[in-house]
Amino acid sequence: MTLMELKELKDQLNDLLDKGFIRPSISLWSAPVLFVRKKDGPRRRCFDYQQLNKVMIKNKSHIPRIDDLFDKLQGVGFFSRNDLPSEYHQLRIRKSDIPKTNFQKLCMFIMNS
Repeated sequence: MTLMELKELKDQLNDLLDKGFIRPSISLWSAPVLFVRKKDGPRRRCFDYQQLNKVMIKNKSHIPRIDDLFDKLQGVGFFSRNDLPSEYHQLRIRKSDIPKTNFQKLCMFIMNS
């Protein structure tokens, strides 16, 4: 990561800490964090969970079809919406799975970091 990316990461992580979405951890699990540039310019923070995915058991349930979902909404008087920029921070993670979602940022000034 460049110094500019490290500063942006630090700012984003501090914001997430302040909002209570993340917390310091000493879990044995850890995923690297990186930035991916969006088509419109800004960088998006991403976590590389490839190693975790290798040991996960796949969920056997199927995603419902969109037409079935719309059928269930017939006659409903209230709807909700999610704030998409913060979408992943609006859902609770099962307590037993929280340690698996750890991430690490690159340490500065270590050889090959």
